[in-house]
Amino acid sequence: MKNLSMIAAVGSNGELGFNNQLIWKIKEDLKFYRDTTMGKNIIMGRNTFESMPLKAFEGRNPIVVSHYPLDKYYDAAVFNNTLALLEYIYRSEEEFMVVGGSSIYKEFLPFADTIYLTEIMKTAKADAFFPYFCEDSFDITELGDFSNEKIPYVRKKYVRRKTYE
Repeated sequence: MKNLSMIAAVGSNGELGFNNQLIWKIKEDLKFYRDTTMGKNIIMGRNTFESMPLKAFEGRNPIVVSHYPLDKYYDAAVFNNTLALLEYIYRSEEEFMVVGGSSIYKEFLPFADTIYLTEIMKTAKADAFFPYFCEDSFDITELGDFSNEKIPYVRKKYVRRKTYE
């Protein structure tokens, strides 16, 4: 879908998080996340939603995929069916970005046209991982090489290649 993207920071083995918390908290990368998601619909699972501070939703429209009801402490759209959300995205002209967690990335990966991936050149203890995807199906643009930083990383933009029949 042309209006569905993903954004994540992952370790060398695809590590995303541990105990429902981000592993990687790099100031510059958090700014990139903030700037890239600003004004967009951000899609996440319930655990990710509950782990984020309310400030993280300012200027964004949170959409939560959950089979369980949420506390009404923040104005968020809730979908209990991935297919219904995909139909909503397909009919919309707005931009949507998947922001986590690992099961939500896995569910939406086949439908995302763009992936913004900060690839950290380190490993860490993790219990949540970004799903494997075939890089050969994407055109890759390097958005920044930060390999000289304290925590070395490279940011890439993956854009799904169009297939023609």
